[in-house]
Amino acid sequence: MNEKKEKLRIDKYLWAIRLFKTRTLAAEACDRGKVKQNGTSVKAAKTVNVGDEYEVKTEARKWIIKVTGLLGQRVQYNEAVNYYIDLTPAEDLEKTSFASASFHTGKRLSKIGRPTKKERRDLDDYLEK
Repeated sequence: MNEKKEKLRIDKYLWAIRLFKTRTLAAEACDRGKVKQNGTSVKAAKTVNVGDEYEVKTEARKWIIKVTGLLGQRVQYNEAVNYYIDLTPAEDLEKTSFASASFHTGKRLSKIGRPTKKERRDLDDYLEK
């Protein structure tokens, strides 16, 4: 079992420490270049070692983490935070707090954009007369 812990993939590690909801999302982030070590993108199969530093961009924020322990299984958040150190600068954390307030949910603001069904009917009635 010790051999398994020594060879831990980055996607599995990021999932286990709860930076990503699923391992698939963690692997996709690696493939898209959202996970970097020393400024270089890493692949999902990259082996994680204690002491490594990674820059990770998630949907919510940007993380800079240092690996303090290897974790192969997903555990509670309270336990997971013991396996990395968050080195993210304070100014990066402030940027994300403002950005999250205006997070785009994919829905339009009310009464902006296309007319509603009632407005379309009113328009049709107006244009027909």
